Amino acid sequence: MPIRTAVPPRVLTVAGSDSGGGAGIQADLKTMLALGVHGMSVLTAVTAQNSLGVQGAWELPVDAVRAQYRSVVDDIGVQAVKTGMLASAALVETVAELLAGTRAPIVVDPVGVSKHGDALLAAEALDSVRTKLLPVATVATPNLDEVAQLTGVQVTDEDGMRRAAEEILAFGPRWALIKGGHLPGEAVDLLSDGSAEHWLRAPRYDNRHTHGTGCTLASAIASGLALGQDVPTAVRGAKAYVTGAIRAGFALGGGIGPVDHGWRTRRTD
Repeated sequence: MPIRTAVPPRVLTVAGSDSGGGAGIQADLKTMLALGVHGMSVLTAVTAQNSLGVQGAWELPVDAVRAQYRSVVDDIGVQAVKTGMLASAALVETVAELLAGTRAPIVVDPVGVSKHGDALLAAEALDSVRTKLLPVATVATPNLDEVAQLTGVQVTDEDGMRRAAEEILAFGPRWALIKGGHLPGEAVDLLSDGSAEHWLRAPRYDNRHTHGTGCTLASAIASGLALGQDVPTAVRGAKAYVTGAIRAGFALGGGIGPVDHGWRTRRTD
């Protein structure tokens, strides 16, 4: 008799490719596999990227992005969607339109620059992120550089994180997760919906190999939502997963290596 296998929840990532495998689509799919969901992808851009930085980036045509999205959603369906690198105003607006018609939780990682400081979003696309993409988000996950890009708020302490959350929420997402990893001390994040605050703290590990943390966190949140968790529970679980992945990050090439997406199952002997 055939073996009946349960179908895992399905999560779609809409993002760019990282040829070095540490961030982008590659990090998203690894995270989803590690957390027990079925990952699917809509490719928005191709980058030539390694541990030293981004050597080139080429966005896909709007029609190609729309066709990928409709192909997956209309046939397979999704329980959550995560967005990452969208590159241009045209792609941001196209993806926002597609998301608005999708009845699933949406995690928006408003990717602006790479870990190495390379621009991954055109400056003229910022207004489209503010007015089109963030309003359809269940959770928005900006880091402090992205907060500054989107709001002009320069965060230097935890009180600044509160102000940042208020500013991001004003654009329309249901929840804002302000990632404070660039502040000194503990790795602290603030999750807020405008009324409830959840402070998430974790030890800071002395490991520079942190490429892909933002992509990994957003994908882990989307995976938790697809598994039926509420937003605070999904974010707490994602924070724990990413903290372990940072601790286990490893060197590749001559620059910044990736976090270890398979840290929970990696043999240590």
